[in-house]
Amino acid sequence: MLLSPSALCTTLNSLVTNSIHYSVMIWGKPGVGKSSIVAQIAKSHDLEFIDVRLSQLMPSDLRGVPVPSENQTHWYPPSFLPTSGKGILFLDEINMAPPAMQGVAQQLILDRKIGDYNVPDGWHVWSAGNRIEDKAAVFQMPAPLANRFLHLSVDVSLDDFKQYAYQNQLNQAIIGFLAFRPELLHKPHDNEPSWPSPRSWEMASTLYDAGLPIAPAVGSTCSVEFDAFVEISQKMPNLDAILNGDSTAKFPTSPSLCYALITALVSNITTCEQALCAFNWLEKTTKAEWLQLFINDLFPLLRTNGLFAQFAAQLIKHPTARKFISEYNELTSELADVT
Repeated sequence: MLLSPSALCTTLNSLVTNSIHYSVMIWGKPGVGKSSIVAQIAKSHDLEFIDVRLSQLMPSDLRGVPVPSENQTHWYPPSFLPTSGKGILFLDEINMAPPAMQGVAQQLILDRKIGDYNVPDGWHVWSAGNRIEDKAAVFQMPAPLANRFLHLSVDVSLDDFKQYAYQNQLNQAIIGFLAFRPELLHKPHDNEPSWPSPRSWEMASTLYDAGLPIAPAVGSTCSVEFDAFVEISQKMPNLDAILNGDSTAKFPTSPSLCYALITALVSNITTCEQALCAFNWLEKTTKAEWLQLFINDLFPLLRTNGLFAQFAAQLIKHPTARKFISEYNELTSELADVT
């Protein structure tokens, strides 16, 4: 079963919260955010985080150096392995390591020890890697090693990426373009070294903010489409007027412009008053599906910013919002939780 990034976060959070120390293998396409998610989990639980790339090591680098002492040989472990505290030991790109290296890691993963070294009780041992079908330069994972993991597979999710983009203030043009062309969120290209993925779109946002072309991050084909989208987006109604409740503009008819406008509104909302003004304008000027898209993007962001309860309490009093709310069971239940 494929998990969205948010579902993967929920699962990994549960493993930490319940002190489940089984080794975990996270599978997924390049650029979907596997490493970032694990680092985020460590940070949210105030855990140490050690990222080890086994593909860059030799077996002796992990097992340690043999040192004779009193007619015996002891293995001095490498300094990067933890010796105390609590944390996540992350063996990233594990299946890019050759079979001999994976074999050495097997004991660390199963027995939580290798040579004279023991993984401290408070540490989780997690791994991640790409699949062979992702055209990654990986080795087949030996069955005995694979059987020692809990296996979790993660896939891209536009909804998850949009919320990440809103919360981390990625450029609104990037978000709008991907809402319009969701198939370009992750699309490897055989003939270009640069291609679109959640990771490269974040790089593209930085480039675009700096006034630079985004082709080095997502490829020339994708960049041409994005530039055309940006040009069309210049025709959207005045955002300030909508967010201040002063707009008399009509909702656009071009789909690309509609997506650009919805994401631009969500990206620029910082208060409950602005959210209500945008809702009022959309409710009067557009069809329910565009208003629903606005709500779907807005609600998670308001929760993150601590504004959801205040917004919901005001929205439920809206004279024409009740009809809209009654048509969406999910929205009704969410509002009921806070009113």
